Amino acid sequence: MALSCYPDISKLIKLEDGTRYAYAFSPAAASKPTFLLLHGFPSSSYDWRHQISALKLKGYGVVAPDLLGYGDTDSPASFEAYSLKTMSDHIASILASEGLGKVIGVSHDWGSGLLSHFYTWHPECLSSLIFASVGYIEPSGTARDIDAINTLTEKLFGYANYGYWKFFNTEGAAKILDSNPHSMTSLLFPHNPEMWRVNFAPVGAAEAWISAGTTTPPPSWLTAEELIIHDEIMAKKGYTGPLNWYEASMRGVDASKEATISKEGKEVQLPTLLVVSD
Repeated sequence: MALSCYPDISKLIKLEDGTRYAYAFSPAAASKPTFLLLHGFPSSSYDWRHQISALKLKGYGVVAPDLLGYGDTDSPASFEAYSLKTMSDHIASILASEGLGKVIGVSHDWGSGLLSHFYTWHPECLSSLIFASVGYIEPSGTARDIDAINTLTEKLFGYANYGYWKFFNTEGAAKILDSNPHSMTSLLFPHNPEMWRVNFAPVGAAEAWISAGTTTPPPSWLTAEELIIHDEIMAKKGYTGPLNWYEASMRGVDASKEATISKEGKEVQLPTLLVVSD
């Protein structure tokens, strides 16, 4: 969370539509580019702490916002507020407030969905793109059909990859996650990533795990202090806002806007890097 995690470089801005964003900002040295860092679910700008330190040390500029629903940024209760077009406009406004031209966009998880749309709606703001874990997502002009995706992935891989989306789109999901934060964090960061295949991805698996308050040891690369900070960040606003990203996608909040985009407008014309892991 930007204001407390980066007190020396954090800022709070109120945009024209009244939405408040918190973000970390460090200007670039002469001739150095600036990196725009967009985090995923469920997190905040704290996810980029190591990258921010390394980039600053080399003189690169950094803009790392707490995205809508997270950290010190506003968290609207209605899923309609989580339009990727609207959030893209928000990011463009933040960059403009700092007098920035083109930046290097870097994203992870849901941040990749936002970066994809940011490129679609504001290509003038970007010089290149970096996607981690999730690649470029072409605007489809339709609501996300999770049932169809789960059917396809079950056929291809033997299990539904996005079964947790159905749980996240239920009315009581946020309350369950808010009531069992350690269980949720444990499932997101297990010592054995294979647990995602069994306990997270299949339909009903994540809900069963978290509702029961089940936990598992963390991976060696995360300290106990870092996990505590993560839970404290999520406790500040709760899971309603973060889950609204999923609901907005499944309900086609951006569908009508995406339908107006030309084929050429959906094609990436910039240098792009995709980083994935086993």
